[in-house]
Amino acid sequence: MATLSKRLASNVAGDFFVDSTCIDCGTCRQVASESFAEGQDASYVWHQPGGESERHRAEMALVACPVAAIGTEVKHAFAAARAAFPEPIEGGVYYCGWAAESSYGARSYLIVRPGGNVLVDSPRYAAPLVARMEELGGVRWMFLTHRDDVADHRKFHDHFGCERILHRADVVSGTRDVEIKLHGTNPVAFDDELLFIPVPGHTPGSVCLLYRERFLFSGDHVWWDARRERVSASRSVCWYDWEEQTASMQRLAAYRFEWLLPGHGMRCNLPADQMSEQLARCIRRMKAKIPEPQ
Repeated sequence: MATLSKRLASNVAGDFFVDSTCIDCGTCRQVASESFAEGQDASYVWHQPGGESERHRAEMALVACPVAAIGTEVKHAFAAARAAFPEPIEGGVYYCGWAAESSYGARSYLIVRPGGNVLVDSPRYAAPLVARMEELGGVRWMFLTHRDDVADHRKFHDHFGCERILHRADVVSGTRDVEIKLHGTNPVAFDDELLFIPVPGHTPGSVCLLYRERFLFSGDHVWWDARRERVSASRSVCWYDWEEQTASMQRLAAYRFEWLLPGHGMRCNLPADQMSEQLARCIRRMKAKIPEPQ
């Protein structure tokens, strides 16, 4: 748990605070941007919650934090915040919260649909989250976008009996028993709603998932840079091959979608034409080798 003795000086005075154990994953800024902001290598409280709604969002951010770096000076009841995840985004897509430290606070998502629910990347295995997932119909498949954000995949598999999906090029010792291994660079239509799009670059086996031609789950391939208000990718966090990632981005630009839902970085919702233009601008920067910090 966060401790007052480690409270960052950048926090404004008041109840909520971030301490020095923050890993700057951005989870709290995604959940409660009205209270948390990006600082120098850490998030901080820039505005104390001013009402019931803001306080609830800040409590949700505390619950979601992967390293328990958020604390309060006074005792809170967090039952409502715990029960708020998975949080609806739109069209049966939910944000799971409960980020895992082993995935460096990566976002994970749940797709609720009649054809079988899909968990995209692994959140922290937490009893309140699992109970809520059960109420929403459980998990039929778990899609892992790449090797980095697998977290508690085995615990979810053991509990729900879900089949896990991962590209063969990203299989390591901890994921060698996944049930479905994708291969190659050609898109794979899983059914009439789900399309797997291999995007090697960040890792050899990175894959995006396009759902209903509206929602793109992009892993660590591409994200929304809220500070610069643009779609972004970064060479500094490309662990495999930047030229491959650039080529993958060009192939991805052939698809239309309205929601960009990444593992790291912020999510965004834009009209499809605007999203396409944002991708084109990102590709131009990538080809020009203009540095883009994460």
